[in-house]
Amino acid sequence: MRILLVGAGGVGSAAVSIAARRTFFETMVVADHDLGRASRAVTGRDGRFVAAAVDASSADAVAALCREHRITHVLNAVDPRFVMPIFDGAYAAGADYLDMAMSLSHPHPSRPHAETGVKLGDEQFTRSAAWTDAGRLALCGIGVEPGLSDVFARYAADELFGEIDEIGVRDGANLTVDGYDFAPSFSIWTTIEECLNPPVIWEAGRGWYTTPPFSEPEVFHFPEGIGPVECVNVEHEEVLLIPRWVEAKRVTFKYGLGNEFIEVLKTLHKLGLSSTSPVRVGGVSVSPRDVVAACLPDPATLGDRMRGKTCAGTWVRGTGVDGQPREVYLYHVVDNEWSMAEYGHQAVVWQTAVNPVVALELLAGGAWSGTGVLGPEAFPPVPFLDLLTAYGSPWGMEER
Repeated sequence: MRILLVGAGGVGSAAVSIAARRTFFETMVVADHDLGRASRAVTGRDGRFVAAAVDASSADAVAALCREHRITHVLNAVDPRFVMPIFDGAYAAGADYLDMAMSLSHPHPSRPHAETGVKLGDEQFTRSAAWTDAGRLALCGIGVEPGLSDVFARYAADELFGEIDEIGVRDGANLTVDGYDFAPSFSIWTTIEECLNPPVIWEAGRGWYTTPPFSEPEVFHFPEGIGPVECVNVEHEEVLLIPRWVEAKRVTFKYGLGNEFIEVLKTLHKLGLSSTSPVRVGGVSVSPRDVVAACLPDPATLGDRMRGKTCAGTWVRGTGVDGQPREVYLYHVVDNEWSMAEYGHQAVVWQTAVNPVVALELLAGGAWSGTGVLGPEAFPPVPFLDLLTAYGSPWGMEER
């Protein structure tokens, strides 16, 4: 297996650290628009790792780099605005493809808080037949959320339930960052995108529909000392992926943002600072959202200031295989103190990065295989969960 990793930011650099301990691949080319950042990500690694520069907005540039290094698998670790050129570049070069976030959505033009417009991943799913015909795989949404959360959904359907009433992905943390009044632990560009777009819900008999941002608040109790966190509806890929492969009456995604974070996002939106459309400032055109991102600390650099744990998981309720009512929460917790000590990367980016590396190893060994545009739910969950545990990061389950 010869891997092209596009993006040497927080998640990409963490993926390098995780993959460096594994032996399933021959080469990993770590590419970024900033060659210096790519070089730093591979410094001190063995000869399998190579740094390169790439323009992630150019499918031709991605394809050329794939051909130069005889790449078999492309792992996309950059913001979702670059999904389609990397996706198309991998296809053009005859490589398989993995990402952690899918192609962007576009709200319904007249009823954005009731009906879907272009949904997350729609652009990729329209190309599925071409990928199948080419004998190539595009494994989409294989981070932690989406990704591990989807694996949990499939595991629950296969092993724990006879009938599922609701699958609800729930994300929460008790992380703090010393020395900052406001410092997101993940890409603010991506966070603005998913939190300010209309959230999507799926219901049997109704299909996909939308609600206003931050709707349906609920207090969810997270395990391993994190405790109660208020969660709200947020647009996320799981709601678009899970119903395609897992039968359930309802699918939701809720994120524990906190009131302060929500108010900051609302203010950015009111001021037009969430926009990606360039505005003129003097003689320069600049995206307001890019300015916001540039003004905030890089999440990858916050690890030594962060305290606490992050939890990603999937809450499922319905009828168990024994015919009795059942409610469980399948989850994965990462303690920032552990991830920094063990890998030198903060908990949120490490938790995201470990899952595509596990998936690549399963593909290399043949435990996972397929063609077309597929989500994690399309694959057997047990090999993934077993290998994640073997990586030293076990998952858990609580009966509720």
